[in-house]
Amino acid sequence: MGRMIFHCDLDCFFASVEIRDNPEYKNKPVIIGADPKGGKGRGVVSTCSYEAREFGLHSGMPISQAYKQCPHGIYLRPSFKKYKQASKEVMTILKSFTPHYQQAGLDEAYLDVSETCDSPSRAIILAEQIQKEVFNKVGITVSIGCAETKSLAKIASDLNKPNGITMLMLDEVQTILKDLDITKIPGIGKKSKKYYHEKGIKTIGDLIKLTKEQAIHLLGKRGLWAWNVVHGIDNREIETFPHFRKSMSKERTFHEDTNDFGKILSTLEKIADKLNKHARKNDLFFRTITLKIRFSDFKTFVRSKTYRYPIQGSHLILKTILELYDEFSNRKKKVRLIGIKLSNFLPRASKKQTTLMQYMIS
Repeated sequence: MGRMIFHCDLDCFFASVEIRDNPEYKNKPVIIGADPKGGKGRGVVSTCSYEAREFGLHSGMPISQAYKQCPHGIYLRPSFKKYKQASKEVMTILKSFTPHYQQAGLDEAYLDVSETCDSPSRAIILAEQIQKEVFNKVGITVSIGCAETKSLAKIASDLNKPNGITMLMLDEVQTILKDLDITKIPGIGKKSKKYYHEKGIKTIGDLIKLTKEQAIHLLGKRGLWAWNVVHGIDNREIETFPHFRKSMSKERTFHEDTNDFGKILSTLEKIADKLNKHARKNDLFFRTITLKIRFSDFKTFVRSKTYRYPIQGSHLILKTILELYDEFSNRKKKVRLIGIKLSNFLPRASKKQTTLMQYMIS
């Protein structure tokens, strides 16, 4: 047997923590997100329990729509401090099983357990031990995908939720995955799947049937990447260095759509200040600043600017965002949502270099 990679994915993480702390919520539709305000609320669903998903609810759904489909649900605002603590406790447990560990978010991590698992049966036993310890110490469940690559392990962890363990060996990929939607491949979302559908590739089985040459000819570079994933060609290692966030962002959905620039500017100032404080606290410098804007007709636009050197400072964030916003300043449509994202982080960057850059671009 080659490598053995685990993808550990906490089940409905935010909702699970709330149910753990409020046993009366068990087996009920629990929705974490914005205040629904009786169906008139704005904002979206952050996550929800499996009972809520039975009513068609899902992450990213407008909270007003969620309320219409599930008015009897238990709607809660997020408690991020509590979720971060639960995540920290789970990650401490996962790291105790192997030094080859990579956190991929608050609710997921990869483990390379090749040194201790020389057979599928040993891997299953270890996965069961992890599940038991997480539940006993933290009180929530975790689904685990076991495979020879990171990509296949991630696909596998989603196949038997909640609290499931799925072994996906290379010779089983065709049998187990052939009927799954192409979006089950990590990185293929609702938008990019249209590209595959236009080429007649709707399921993972459709992709598996192609030769490598056919995949390249039909789908180009993105097709080659997806073809490699389903054929177990993914040599990415577990990144055992400290986990750094790839990006941080904040959004604000206005209570009423607005074209009042003063109100929009004030909101952007507050968001820029909060993001910059967080960046300073974690000694993070960034190169890319992104504006997200959604209008009253729900059309959403994203614009970014990347600097040559890492920077920091709320005034620089706001200055850049206003430059990006200028493209939309003459539109007559009202704004529903505004947001800022910082990315391309560099921890512990030279303050001397950043000061110089602030002078050059100010």
